[in-house]
Amino acid sequence: MEKVTLAGGCFWCTGAVFKRLRGVISVIPGYSGGTKTSPTYEEVSNGMTVHAESIQITFDPKIINFEKLLEVFWKLHDPTTLNCQGTDIGTQYRSAFTAFYPAEAYHENYYSRNRESLYCRIVIDPKLQKLMKEFKKEVK
Repeated sequence: MEKVTLAGGCFWCTGAVFKRLRGVISVIPGYSGGTKTSPTYEEVSNGMTVHAESIQITFDPKIINFEKLLEVFWKLHDPTTLNCQGTDIGTQYRSAFTAFYPAEAYHENYYSRNRESLYCRIVIDPKLQKLMKEFKKEVK
């Protein structure tokens, strides 16, 4: 198994996308960069630590390789927008590759537990639709 940490906007969105790929064993939401070890969601959301929301992906390279994970990553977020992804605005939504600190437990499987929320329907569902369209054979 191998691991990669990616920051590409809201970790609820990126987590929902990458959990659906064959070969992805686990996706843990957390924080990258910033000025504090083990920050809280409140601290990050309020811009107190300059962390980016990120996910740590554990994957089986025999099933899905690092290059394919990056291809999905680059196609499903916009790295050219500074400190935002769609309607999510703030330094915590920037693109980054850095150290990783796990988020609080309630962020794990957020999409699975909150599919009917307005945020999931407006922001996450379109990304999942794009994933299915562009990476159908890689989806579980």
